[in-house]
Amino acid sequence: MNETMICAVGNVATQPVYRELATGASVRFRLAATARYLDREKREWTDGHTNFFTVWANRQLATNVSGSINVGDPVVVQGRLKIRSEVREGQPSWTSADIDAVAIGHDLARGTSAFRRTQRAETAGSGAPARPEPSWETPPAGTEDERGEAVAENEDQREAVAVT
Repeated sequence: MNETMICAVGNVATQPVYRELATGASVRFRLAATARYLDREKREWTDGHTNFFTVWANRQLATNVSGSINVGDPVVVQGRLKIRSEVREGQPSWTSADIDAVAIGHDLARGTSAFRRTQRAETAGSGAPARPEPSWETPPAGTEDERGEAVAENEDQREAVAVT
């Protein structure tokens, strides 16, 4: 319960590597998170230190990540921070900062993205009927909405519809 949860914002540095394991799907990629600051003397933004994280995603998240992100994409990653290090002959040989991802998405402050819901595999005996997605589209003028009420094209028609 005392795991360190972090949210890292950066760019995908390596192509995601997808693996199908006995425990389910897994994907990993490197995330580069660079601090930026305003240099008041130069009056311009300057790049600071870059931190690299290895991001791991499992199961359905792994499947969705492998079909959604590529090198260079700006992403937001939320997950558990794991610091690993190895010591050889009494000297530290390497240290790695890994994120066991809970959620990954495109950084919409730096671009747009189109969400597509994945189809879940139906489990045998679930018994729950499939619910259709609601229609969020605005119906064309002169038609009826889902309650059977007329839809107006402009303000004058809205007033006329409201009176009838």
